[in-house]
Amino acid sequence: MTSDDKQKNLELLQATAGMTANQRLVVMLYALHPTDRAGAVVETAANLAALVGMSAPVFSRTRKQVIESGWLEESDKLAHIRYYRLSPKALGENVVVPLRRAT
Repeated sequence: MTSDDKQKNLELLQATAGMTANQRLVVMLYALHPTDRAGAVVETAANLAALVGMSAPVFSRTRKQVIESGWLEESDKLAHIRYYRLSPKALGENVVVPLRRAT
C-alpha cells in the first residue's frame, strides 16, 4: 500500500465519521478489499461478513443502508449474486462535469 493509498483511506474514514460503526466497517471493507477491473469486490456477503465478524443478515442489512446513502453501488450481477463497489461519492470523484459557455 502506497502513502497515497493510505491518505485516501484516512480521508474516507474521516468522511464516514457520521455513520454508525457497522456502516463505516462495511465502507472500509469495500475500500480495502481487492477488486476486479471494474472496482467491484467479487466476494459474497457471507464471506465478507465472516471476514469482519458480523452475521450475514446484519452485514446485508448494513450494506443496504450504505447503498441507500450512496456510498456503494451495484457493479455486476451473476445469477442471484450481486457484486458492489465504492461509488464515486466514496472515492471523492467529481462526477458532475461543469458546464461551460459555448463560444
